[in-house]
Amino acid sequence: MSEQKKKEGNPLGILPVNQLIIKFAGPSIVAMLVSALYNIVDQFFIGNSVGALGNAATNIAFPLTTSCISIALLFGIGGASAFNLSMGKGDEDEAVYYMGNAAIMMFGCGVVLFLIVQFFLTPLVYFFGAPENVVEYAKTYIRITSIGFPFLIFSSGGGHLIRADGNPNFAMLCNLVGAVINTILDALFVFGFGMGMAGAALATIIGQFISGCMAIRYLMHCKTVTLEKKHLRVCWKYVSRVASLGTAAFSNQVAMMIVQIVMNKSLTYYGGLSSYGEEIPLACAGIITKVNQIFFSFIIGISQGLQPIMSFNYGAANYQRVKEAYMRAALYGAVLSVGAFILFQVFPRPIISLFGNGSEQYFAFAESYFRVFLFFTFLNFIQPITSNCFTAIGKPKRGMFLSLTRQILFLLPLIVILPLFIGIDGILYAGPIADGMAGVIGIIMIARELGQEKYKK
Repeated sequence: MSEQKKKEGNPLGILPVNQLIIKFAGPSIVAMLVSALYNIVDQFFIGNSVGALGNAATNIAFPLTTSCISIALLFGIGGASAFNLSMGKGDEDEAVYYMGNAAIMMFGCGVVLFLIVQFFLTPLVYFFGAPENVVEYAKTYIRITSIGFPFLIFSSGGGHLIRADGNPNFAMLCNLVGAVINTILDALFVFGFGMGMAGAALATIIGQFISGCMAIRYLMHCKTVTLEKKHLRVCWKYVSRVASLGTAAFSNQVAMMIVQIVMNKSLTYYGGLSSYGEEIPLACAGIITKVNQIFFSFIIGISQGLQPIMSFNYGAANYQRVKEAYMRAALYGAVLSVGAFILFQVFPRPIISLFGNGSEQYFAFAESYFRVFLFFTFLNFIQPITSNCFTAIGKPKRGMFLSLTRQILFLLPLIVILPLFIGIDGILYAGPIADGMAGVIGIIMIARELGQEKYKK
């Protein structure tokens, strides 16, 4: 069969774009929702058993979860993009090396991160901004959850490789099984056995272990290629290409981690200077960040489902399909973003009430955080979808720049500067300003890309 026929026969190049987005984005959304639910479920059980200090502790642990996801995206999205670009060009032999190198790097980095956490746990907890009365809760939770880091990274990143192989449903199943097990065991360990933070952490790593093993099993029996031992030998040529294509998504997560650490420290410091105290802002922000993850699961899921469609068609020079895929994804993202904006503005108290009781000050701060910090939620689909678009078409530098706009260029400086003048309210207003500016830049960049002549032919 000729290379041209291979391209023409691939569903990514011939099926209707809308059908492909539903096929790939649907399971990806479920996978992202499941990943977010790992944190939400722990937050629910801990909040209703341990209380606000437990919720604050999970917020302290969140930068480490973000670091795991960043590694998963670096090698998962990078490996998937390199794989699909090579398959689109008809180079199957090279494509399988990208998949193998991405897989081995994910698991290896997870082991390294686990060892770092175990050896430097106490200084890390303080560095992440834990007040004294939260430190022991955070250490208990992190010490156990770090055991699951290799499997968390592999199940999250491996899902991208599985989708790239054309099986988004199994990628969804991997995460779904782990989340269901986590939820059941959370109820058993936390409420049934009264194990508190340790029980929630233990339930989490068991679910991650099973999800990771399912992903490993699948990659040993791929649909479109055969992964052999030789493909798992780390080679700089393949690792560097994978990392370059995954840098945008990785950078965005690292930026989130940096912002989260600074945010924790700022919330603790300026909360202590306000009537709220140290724990209320830290606990509320942690819950709301994870609730916002539910919304972002839809947006990121759409952007990830878009990746194989755009990568293959760009590699095959089907530029009209590339443009059509982006515009369709942006439309879906806009509808979801407006829906989330309405929900956050109208129902903040009922949402925060799901995660335990608190004082009137606790609910007052939570409502302000929802309504002010997340005010420009209706624009928040632009940056992730556009950033992943550039990565998918082999332009990682543009994707990386765009991924850093909201977190590093705008939000981080604003979190530091605004509270100097208006106290803890400065942290709240930093969010909408950063979101608005990042959205405008995303619109300008994608308009220039899609305005090129090749997209009009």
